[in-house]
Amino acid sequence: MFNQNEYFIFDLDGTLYEDTNHFSYYAEQLKNELDKQHWDAFEKEYDLIISGDHAVAIGRIYDVVRDQIVRVDSSSMKVIEAWTWQGEALDQDQISSDYPAPITCDFETMIAIGDGWWLPNACAKHFGVVDTYSAYEKTKEYMAGSDFQLTRIPRLRQALLHLKGKKQICLLTNSQEDDVQRLLNRLDLEGIFDEIITEARKPQYTSNHFSSLLKKHNYSPEQCVSIGDNFINEIAPALRLGIKTVFIDINELDYPEYDGIKVQSISDILDDFLSL
Repeated sequence: MFNQNEYFIFDLDGTLYEDTNHFSYYAEQLKNELDKQHWDAFEKEYDLIISGDHAVAIGRIYDVVRDQIVRVDSSSMKVIEAWTWQGEALDQDQISSDYPAPITCDFETMIAIGDGWWLPNACAKHFGVVDTYSAYEKTKEYMAGSDFQLTRIPRLRQALLHLKGKKQICLLTNSQEDDVQRLLNRLDLEGIFDEIITEARKPQYTSNHFSSLLKKHNYSPEQCVSIGDNFINEIAPALRLGIKTVFIDINELDYPEYDGIKVQSISDILDDFLSL
């Protein structure tokens, strides 16, 4: 599957580990940023979101300014569907009026809900939370502590070491450097990657990172592979550049435009690494 590829770019969260219980902790920290009078409403909305009974869902984008949720065509970033926070679908005339041009996810006004981190974040933004970073920092501290159980994926270290012996491998993540080192240590993955890029600000700067890495190492897009669980962050930007992709789709999301490699876990491709 990967014989012709020379450069592999991996995501971290949700890709090299698959635990999700920290999302509930993050939601709790975000809730604490609100006045207590809003706690019950926040909990009810977030329960609807994680149960799949809300317009906010992984694979969509939250428009903070209009308090709307949209779905885009990943190749063009044009809005093809949109909903109010209450779940009422917008008609095409309203969509054309509100979103006449392709949109850009900037972390502030347009939030790409690419994985479980962004579900409580969008909910908190709806209720007026401005500073979500302090809650994120508290969650990362919790994940570094002994109370947080981080599950190592069997054979992952062996497979990545084998891959590194044959190809070049890079880690590209939005997490901060100290968080990354702690996580890699707990996952028994320290010292494996040829290059680690932290605070990458995906998806806004994903294409820039990919282009810079290809130029730096003198690889063509066809020689490169992007592996991640966040379609908007790691997959769509790679496709636009002609980079091969492996989409780790644990949520079984619907991207009809995607015809690349799709797996439920990185475990599903470890044998392919080991066979190189």
